Amino acid sequence: MPITNLQEKFLYELADIYDAEHRFLEAQQQMLKEASGQELQGMIQTHIDQTQQQIQNLEQVYEQIGQQPERVTCEVAQGLVAEGQEGMQEAQAGPLRDTMIASTQLKVEHYEVASYRGLLTAARQMGQNEVTGPLLQNLQQEEQTALLVEQSTPMLLQKAM
Repeated sequence: MPITNLQEKFLYELADIYDAEHRFLEAQQQMLKEASGQELQGMIQTHIDQTQQQIQNLEQVYEQIGQQPERVTCEVAQGLVAEGQEGMQEAQAGPLRDTMIASTQLKVEHYEVASYRGLLTAARQMGQNEVTGPLLQNLQQEEQTALLVEQSTPMLLQKAM
């Protein structure tokens, strides 16, 4: 679909992150089954719940701008999910696999943070202030999750040693 104005760019990026959130939700459910540490499992479960809310927030954005939710294949999400699946298969079960899961999760969080920051900036520039609330909520949750993963990484690495 050709993008000829900022509104079309916004809708394209919204559809991209909408697809990404769905893909990441499925991947997190798989990660939860593969994780061995209770702390990591708890973080993943919390983020699964947040991701479900984030999808609802994106649907609210669509509703507020009078559009139907749409998914545009997110190549980045596809790649990150495939990389994470391969890493989980290659890594020995237990603490080593937990470090692989955390590493993948952190990459995902940084992609999501960048996406939500871009959407928020565009919405504000176009004067679509009615959609900034749900987008800001998603951004803050993604930033918080990234921070939690970063803080838990040294402990996960220590256990894998």
